[in-house]
Amino acid sequence: MSRPSFSVKGLHVLISGGCGGIGSAFAKAFIAHGASVTVTDLQPPSESLSALGVAYHQLDVTNDEAVEALAKKIDRLDVLIHCAGKLIRWEEHDPKVFRNIVDIHLFGNVRLAAAFRPHLKAGKGCMINIGSMYSYFGAPQIPAYASAKTAIVGLTKSLAIAYAEDGIRVNAIAPGWINTQISRRGRENPEFNAKVLARLPAGKWAEPEELAGTALFLASPASHLINGVTIPVDGGYVAS
Repeated sequence: MSRPSFSVKGLHVLISGGCGGIGSAFAKAFIAHGASVTVTDLQPPSESLSALGVAYHQLDVTNDEAVEALAKKIDRLDVLIHCAGKLIRWEEHDPKVFRNIVDIHLFGNVRLAAAFRPHLKAGKGCMINIGSMYSYFGAPQIPAYASAKTAIVGLTKSLAIAYAEDGIRVNAIAPGWINTQISRRGRENPEFNAKVLARLPAGKWAEPEELAGTALFLASPASHLINGVTIPVDGGYVAS
């Protein structure tokens, strides 16, 4: 029996929201392991990310035409990762805000999947969606974010089954408590921060780079039997 390959060398990876904390950490990790990376975001990449040679396209994932236009510009794709997202505490109870948050996280995922399915089919590639701890728990301050992230688990299963005929694998990562801009207000709230740390076996908020290994694994041939699953990468939070 041949030894499993964990290599992503030579793969082309597209990361939406690739200029944010998790997205840029993924981009840097894939580049370090020999992949080429294209990032999309509303804002351009940092100097440190640009210096690594990433390709950048400005993209609003809620825009059907923009997503379709980007797909026409890209000839080949092996890995699609949807990291674009945001949350707005308490304001998500407003139906308009709720709709926008779900559009970014859930419908944005569907748009990218549909637009790049032919690319992934051609190379027998894979998709990596991004869930959350709120894929499993309610969130009174951010109901739209939690609803969208819960739906990502079901979408991942459904696309895995639907796309299997094309040789495409679809999985998801559910990050735990990560030190990013999107989580800043939670970390700075003493009561909330204490509650999180009290339940975390790891005893600390994780850095975005600590998620990258799971993304690399899911993109590699070594994970060829993994399909339709959401993997919590949370320092043991769900288990506690």
